[in-house]
Amino acid sequence: MKTLLLNNTPEDIKTAAEILKNGGLVGIPTETVYGLAADALSGAAVAKIFAAKGRPMDNPLIVHISDFSDIKRFNLVREIPASAKILADKFWPGALTIIMKKSDNIPDEVSAGLDTVAIRFPSHSVAQKIIKQSKTVLAAPSANLSGSPSPTTAAHVLSDMNGRIDAVLDGGASDVGVESTVITLAGDVPRVLRPGGITVEQLREVLGEVEVDNAVLNKLEDGAKAASPGMKYKHYAPSARVILLKCSDDEYINYVNKNCADGVAALCCDEDIPLLKAKTFTLGGRGDYITQAHRLFDELRKIDLDGNVKTVYSRLPSVHGVGLAVYNRLIRAAGFEVIDLEKV
Repeated sequence: MKTLLLNNTPEDIKTAAEILKNGGLVGIPTETVYGLAADALSGAAVAKIFAAKGRPMDNPLIVHISDFSDIKRFNLVREIPASAKILADKFWPGALTIIMKKSDNIPDEVSAGLDTVAIRFPSHSVAQKIIKQSKTVLAAPSANLSGSPSPTTAAHVLSDMNGRIDAVLDGGASDVGVESTVITLAGDVPRVLRPGGITVEQLREVLGEVEVDNAVLNKLEDGAKAASPGMKYKHYAPSARVILLKCSDDEYINYVNKNCADGVAALCCDEDIPLLKAKTFTLGGRGDYITQAHRLFDELRKIDLDGNVKTVYSRLPSVHGVGLAVYNRLIRAAGFEVIDLEKV
């Protein structure tokens, strides 16, 4: 298969939409990360996503819409809870995915056999145009090989997907840099299943009580079904071994310098660079978690491109605000390997 590289022009957007109408796969830009899109209402088209990514079939997908009215127009859910309308009015279009009870119109390939469906209205203008012109709704997980760092540029998509999909449309670098926040409304209390650019604190301001699922910070329990993308498997990982350190800033510097050797690098903050002896990959300023989220996947890919890094040390970030999203991605990139220096 030859993968076309399309640009942000009316003609190329039309080409992308036609590919999707005909059951093909297109890497599309969104404000969070690039998505690998297929017609969400075609089980056969959606199955191609799993094949291209090497993604386990028990990992559900997110359905992308171009207007709130698409939910009813395409009969995506059994009913729209009042809380969903409240969230949509506040955060859509944007980096929030809402899980509701699905209708029979949703293929099992999308829901991974669950009775729910995840829906998002992206704010990226190119994504909106492609969805509208395809005249359907699109299932679109991150456009990378399963388990590797998510793509935030068209070049990242081509690096993983060239020859595996029909086309990639270059809409520029993603603004947010990590996948959307996922909240489920299918239970008694709204619950965050995956953190992102919309924070738990923001959701609580709108809805009141909002729980955070245990799997946000910890491994999913054995035998449990993933109710959202990004819950069940080791994700976002470069080829290098990522090890997280639970420690103070000074302890981080001392530990990395003590263990500095060939093939060792630090995924760190700008303030750490003058103090570290190891090769550094920086996420941004300490405590600037919006910038850290924006740069995280790009830096993880740079580690792989370096070619010499075998082990990379990073500290555990805060679990407040957007820091929770950075924490969630890093701990999965590390396969939950954490050294607690506070107990050493």
